[in-house]
Amino acid sequence: MAKVRFIQRHSLLTRIVHCTIAVACVWLMISGLFVFIPPLAAASPDLARFMKITHRIVGVIFICMPIFGAVGSPGGVKAFFGKYLRKWTPEDFEFLKKFVPYMLSPKKVHMPDQDEVKSGQRFADGMLVIGGVMMAISGMALWLGTTVCPLPAGVLTVMRFLHDLFFLVMVVFVVAHIFLGAGIFQPYRGGTVKLMFGNGQVSEANALYHWGFWAREELEDGKNVVVKTVPDEDRKRISSKASLGTEPDATAKLEEAPQD
Repeated sequence: MAKVRFIQRHSLLTRIVHCTIAVACVWLMISGLFVFIPPLAAASPDLARFMKITHRIVGVIFICMPIFGAVGSPGGVKAFFGKYLRKWTPEDFEFLKKFVPYMLSPKKVHMPDQDEVKSGQRFADGMLVIGGVMMAISGMALWLGTTVCPLPAGVLTVMRFLHDLFFLVMVVFVVAHIFLGAGIFQPYRGGTVKLMFGNGQVSEANALYHWGFWAREELEDGKNVVVKTVPDEDRKRISSKASLGTEPDATAKLEEAPQD
């Protein structure tokens, strides 16, 4: 048996909000096809009716969950904007410049250390936030503008255009988010999917590989560090996550983990 350090990256509230929004987003995309593609709806009227009803219900959940998260953790909202709106460093620009070659050959491309949120993630997540907000505004306008408070036809046309436009934007970035977050891409394979759909913890080796600057700060602070006892074979597997990265001594640092 061996002891390995993990860092608590995401709180329970963050994971609940993220997972709920993720499921809601995917369902809205699927159900939205039946709302805005008439031939699809005509092919199965009963299914289309069900999809239209759930589209509105899930849409309310999609809008309310971020509000729920903000009320539950006001400090988390401040931290969120602090991470995403911070000034870009030379390492941020270098990471974004090398990302495509890195995707094609992760074992050969040397990536710079990153903060808690990578530069590419800041851009992609920013587009998801903008797209989500625009989808929420235009969706509510279409819903309420055709029922509770009728809006002029011209306004509804603009709202429908925006809804369709940002639907396409969301599809692109949601698919990319799933591709990376689900661990389909080799360097993210393994433990990263558990950050949101698991216990929110990342191993020391994985943290040093993906978010070097942030990981060192967390390890030095120690507040969010958790030491676990794992079988030797699991320790080797966890340590190997750094084998593709830019942190050659990550495995050695695991050896220095507290033993009591």
